[in-house]
This record gives sequence, C-alpha cells and structure tokens, in this order.
Amino acid sequence: MGFLAVANAYSMRGCLSLAITEMVVDAHKNKVIDIDDPYACPGELIVKNGTNPENEFDWDEKTQGLILSAFYWGYVITHIPGGLLADRFGGKQTLGLGILTTAILTLLTPLAARAGSNWMIAIRFLEGLGEGTTFPALNALLAQWAPPLERGKLGSLVFAGNQIGTVVSSILTGFMLKYWEGGWAGVFYLFGGLGVLWYLAFCFLCYSDPASHPYISQQEREYLSQTIGCLKRKKEQAPTPWKSLALSLPLWGLVIGQIGHDWGLFTIQTDLPKYMKSVMKFSIAQNGILSALPFLVMWLTAMGSGALSDFLLSRKLFTVTVLRKIFTTLASVGPALGVILASYAGCEQAAVATLFTVGMAFMGFFYPSLKVNALDLSPNYAATLMAIVNGIGAISGIITPTLIGYLTPNATLLEWRVVFWINFAVIIITNIIYVIVGSAEVQPWNNPSQVATDEGIACNATERGELPHLFYLYFE
Repeated sequence: MGFLAVANAYSMRGCLSLAITEMVVDAHKNKVIDIDDPYACPGELIVKNGTNPENEFDWDEKTQGLILSAFYWGYVITHIPGGLLADRFGGKQTLGLGILTTAILTLLTPLAARAGSNWMIAIRFLEGLGEGTTFPALNALLAQWAPPLERGKLGSLVFAGNQIGTVVSSILTGFMLKYWEGGWAGVFYLFGGLGVLWYLAFCFLCYSDPASHPYISQQEREYLSQTIGCLKRKKEQAPTPWKSLALSLPLWGLVIGQIGHDWGLFTIQTDLPKYMKSVMKFSIAQNGILSALPFLVMWLTAMGSGALSDFLLSRKLFTVTVLRKIFTTLASVGPALGVILASYAGCEQAAVATLFTVGMAFMGFFYPSLKVNALDLSPNYAATLMAIVNGIGAISGIITPTLIGYLTPNATLLEWRVVFWINFAVIIITNIIYVIVGSAEVQPWNNPSQVATDEGIACNATERGELPHLFYLYFE
C-alpha cells in the first residue's frame, strides 16, 4: 500500500506534464517567427491529436512553467508539519488524508483550468500542500515496519512507486489524449478517482505500527520485536532536537545530495514530454511511451539495487556509509551523463530515447542509498528528517520548470542543451559534497537521554521503539 501510495501520488502529480502539451495551443501556431535553428529536427508538430479545440489554452512557455512549478510551492510547505504530525500521531492518516486531498483536487483540475491560468496555479499549489506529507509519513511507517537489514529492499519497493506512477500516468495519458474522445479532462478524472479508491482501501488495510494491527501473525510480531524493538510507536517522544539537527553535518550533506537528485529527477519528470514533442517531434502516443520508458527501467534498477544493497550489507562487504555513497554516486553520474549525451545525439530519435533511458536507469541506485539515509541517521525522528530532506530538495521542483520556461522560449535544441548542462553541473557538484560529508551512522541526537552502558542502550532502545542492541553492534 505504501508503494501504491507513491504511485498514485506521482500519477496525480505527473499527468499534467504530458497533458499540458495537448491542453495548450502551439506557441508558433498562427505566428510568423524567424528562428535560426540549424539543429531543428525534421517533422511536423501535431497539436491537437483529437483534443476538443474548446479545451485548448493560450498559455506561453513561462505560464506553463509557473503552472508546472506551482505544485512544488505547496509541496515544500507541508513537509515539516507532515513529519511532525507523523512522528506524533503515526503515519497512517497523515499519509492517507494527504493522498485523499490531492485526489479530490485532481478531480477538480479541469474545472480550474477552464476558469483560467491563475486558478490552475492555485489548484496545483493546493495539490502540493496535500502531497507534501507523503514521504515524511511513509518514513514514519517504515521506521515501525522495516527491519534494518531489509531497509534497502523495502524502502526501494515503496519509494520506487515513483517510477511506476510516472510510467503508468505517461502511457495512459498519451493513449487517452490520442484515442479517447473525452479529451484531456478524462486524464485527471481517472487518476483522481484511483487516488480516492486507494484511500478507501488503505483505511481498512493499514496501521501505523505492528502493535495496533489486528491481523498481524504471531511469527511476524516476534520477528519485528527482535529486529526493530518495541512494536508500539512511542507517543510521547522527546522534543525534536532542532539545534542538533541544524548543526548536523551528515544531515546537511544528505539535504544537499537530495537537492541534486531532485533537480535531475524533476527536470526529466516534469519537462521531458515537452522536449520530446517540441524538439524531437514525437507524436503524443510516442511521447507517452518514450517519456515513461526511462522511469520503467529506473524502477527495475531500484528493485535490483535494493536487493543488492541488503545482500552486500548482510555479507559485511561494505560499511553502510561507504555503500550509501557508492550507490548515490552511481545514481548521480549516470543520469547526468545520459542527459548530456542525449542532447548531443541531435535528431537521432532512437539514440536520444536510448540515452535518456540508460542514464535514468542509474538513478534507481538512489532508493537504497540517499532515500533511506534519513532512517540511518535517526530512526526516532525518521519522519521529521525526511520532511527536512525531501522538503528542501523539492525546492528544485519549484526552480526547474520555471527556469526551463525562461531558458527555452523558442523550444530549440540549443536552448534545451543549456538546460541539460545546468542539470549536469548541479547533480555532480551536490554529489561531491554528499560524498565528503555524508554518513550512515546513527547520530547522537537520535536519543538525547541515551544511557552510557551497552545494556542500557539496548533496554532504552527497546522501550523507545528504536533499533535493538544487535543493530548497534552490527553497525559499530
């Protein structure tokens, strides 16, 4: 259900990226524009593909950039409140109500679009507010349900719902826009409806911690007790050590690494459909498939790298810190190089699609590394840490669509190449900083009242629902 939560969240978030290419009137339609673009790809821009002309909007590239980035304005705001709520009251309803809110607003998107671009910006902002609690709440749930040596596998499974949501929304949106007579509005009705259905199932199937779950088996209960500690979430946790968090170098390294990852991910996730249409001249159906393909391969890599991470740790071939840094570097260098090389492949459609796909495949290594690193640093404050890391990282989602709108007013290949070089620089520089200062050690501020003796640590950890003594011994 955590996997489906992320898949639904990214479907509702991402379907606009492709739908907007058919919602708007082509910027060059009925205009004479003299653009000297020797690198222009041959082919005809197909604007409508069966979309009702009454449902098209005259939004320029800058307006589209504002609409696409508005989601992240709200998304950033509710991360820390969502993390605090999840740490205090549990992850179930913090996650569930956030997804439900986004689903209802997705159903209202066609109404907002027809009311005007400002209304569209407003509803996307509100969707971001709803979805901002998703990852902090999921981190709180994983801290209660995921044993330490299964963290890479389970974390990758849950968080990689991102890719499946993107794949499904891209492919279905592409085919609906081309073949379904209802036009682009049906895209939002479909994904909003699926979000509501997920929430109804989630209410009956999932619980914040093992102690409150009525159907858990005795065998699983004993296993979780041995590997995680207390089965009941601690409801009166010590206040969040904000000063210690602000001064924590490993936490800042993680934040910077997340900024770089999100910059690369949101550049591709939000704007790749526009590049494929305006530069490469793919049809809408082709666009849906090719925009989805990098994320499908990325999902496969995430699943494989999650299992590989747990295997390497169980064999003690690497320390946790070293393994996290190796995987994060693979997740940074691969996509950065792939995107740059794709921009130099010119109009060779097969080469461009292949390079985007292979490059993004490496980003799958992000999930058992950077994405679960907050759990390494502090199991007690996992939701709050995820809120800080993911919330600050999501600022990239505000910047990138707006920046791309300003940098690509004519949607030429050379304009996009500048975008991809900026993307390369941000990813590589932030990865270097993470490798220097990042860590996977449990931080002292995780448990301010920790007693000195090993026996006391184990007992206190169990009472608090932290990791038991065997976990500390393993990672020493």
